[in-house]
Amino acid sequence: MIGPELLALVSEASHAVTRFDAHLGNEIAPFAAILLRSESASSSQIENLSSGARQIALAELGSREKRNATEIVGNVAAMRAALSLADRLDTSAVLAMHRALMESHAPDIAGHWRTDQVWIGGSNIGPHDADYVAPPAAAVPGLMDDLITFAHREDLPPLAAAALAHAQFETIHPFPDGNGRTGRALIQAMLRTRDITRNVTVPVSAGLLTDTRRYFEALNSYRGGDVSPIIESISHASLDAVASGTRLVSALHQLRTRWEDRLSLRRDASSWRLLDVLLRQPVVDGRAAAEALGITPANVGRAISPLVDARILREFTGFDRNRMWCATEVTDILDEFARSAERGSLPHIEP
Repeated sequence: MIGPELLALVSEASHAVTRFDAHLGNEIAPFAAILLRSESASSSQIENLSSGARQIALAELGSREKRNATEIVGNVAAMRAALSLADRLDTSAVLAMHRALMESHAPDIAGHWRTDQVWIGGSNIGPHDADYVAPPAAAVPGLMDDLITFAHREDLPPLAAAALAHAQFETIHPFPDGNGRTGRALIQAMLRTRDITRNVTVPVSAGLLTDTRRYFEALNSYRGGDVSPIIESISHASLDAVASGTRLVSALHQLRTRWEDRLSLRRDASSWRLLDVLLRQPVVDGRAAAEALGITPANVGRAISPLVDARILREFTGFDRNRMWCATEVTDILDEFARSAERGSLPHIEP
């Protein structure tokens, strides 16, 4: 089923992902949160759901002003659920991923298999001109049981198994909405289940975003009986993800060093600890900053003010109360990461 050239590509991609994960193992905070959010945002971009990093951060603090940002935060929750349930991956775990994804904006369908026929392409009137017609709704529970059985097979390379399980998930299309994002969360769960990753979320969706046409064509090829293209697509995406993730982490490392050069404070000042918080949570209000630092809201100004003076934080509400601050250099880096993925300019590594 997997030829020697493709097997070599899968092996190289798997080792690259494992090395990247191990390299960050000793410094996963705050990079685990950043990489997970980047994977979630990229997965949402594949579904034409995009939002700026500041709006996503605001949505994580509870803002519902921007629907796309709210849905992306739902995807973050789905990815977290996928990772937390990786050690007990079953159909209940898949339903939990979907529930986390959809419950904030589509609670009626969140965490439930579909009960209607669905299709891809064509019109809303009927499936006659559709590009693909999914199996009948009554078949979904049994097909998902079979998929989970496959996901636990150990006679295939883990990355290849994750690619095939993902393609089969998209073929079953078990939910009325949110299939693509849940299916890509399933990839992350399987990588964690098989110990390809242990510490961080490698942004595979950012790699897929560089060539979505190849990705969608690979899914169509799978439905036509050719499994090699989807394994190749996920493997190339994983290599691209390692390259882009390395670049993202390096940019944040360099920014953290520049921040240190701007501050002249005692090393025990709470402002130093807030720097690491800002890398994973670039928008804060007084409550969020106090909670992250383990101090009272009444004292949080002592941590925030020096960072404002050093141009690390910028207050953007203009309010006297309920003020919020943004580390704009972090959101700029995250926005550039998203733009470069979308235009397909992430560095590509040949097998």
